[in-house]
Amino acid sequence: MTGPQIFTPEYYERMRGLESDGWWNAAMRDVAAQLLRDAALASTGLMLDIGCGSGQTAVWFSSLYPGWRVAGLDLAIEGLVEARARGVDVTRASALDLPHPDASVDAIVTLDVVQHLPLDGGDEVALREMRRVLRTGGVLLLRTNAQAFPRTPDDPAFDFHRYEPEELRSKLERIGFRVDRLSRINALLGLAEIPRELRAGRTQASAYHGILARPSSPDRWTNALKRRWLRLEGSAVRAGLALPFGRTILALCRAK
Repeated sequence: MTGPQIFTPEYYERMRGLESDGWWNAAMRDVAAQLLRDAALASTGLMLDIGCGSGQTAVWFSSLYPGWRVAGLDLAIEGLVEARARGVDVTRASALDLPHPDASVDAIVTLDVVQHLPLDGGDEVALREMRRVLRTGGVLLLRTNAQAFPRTPDDPAFDFHRYEPEELRSKLERIGFRVDRLSRINALLGLAEIPRELRAGRTQASAYHGILARPSSPDRWTNALKRRWLRLEGSAVRAGLALPFGRTILALCRAK
């Protein structure tokens, strides 16, 4: 059992379905909106969506902050075509070399990107680029994979890495971010990933298995309950708690 591999057309097709209809993405947006509200963003500014994919995050942010200008970037043509069709201002560029001047961006959102950067320090290069383009006091909202069970070794074929929370915190602080919130999330409901990953591990030699999740069933009540539960976990993170379990890490930071 494997899922679509990153940067393939099948990957973006699956991602579009999950982002449009999946309870997990809806709940994560709920939590992200709460964290951004806590950050007290100004009424205007420039937000950079690093790894914008098909542009759904950029459109979501614009709906929350209509006074802001939103720009996206990604390397994959497949995602950029979709983003442009949604009216998003996008550029083909790498997180390792952002095409923006120093201190020119007010906020950055980057979701599920840093775990796919070159394993020889690519994440730190990208984080330094994010700090470079952010104005002092600018906001970084970052989401990535957390190391969990079954533990996943680095996969050099796909530049895939799972983070321990303190590893990510240390890198962020060393590069010049003040970490306001950083925690695992997706603790209880993430347990559903364990059987899928164990099955994938029996049939695939690589540590990276692609996207194993599929768009959820049309059971609105079940999906609504799952979404509400994940929002409760997000409320705990907003309160400053660091959850001990969870397959995802969320970080809200300020550029120092």
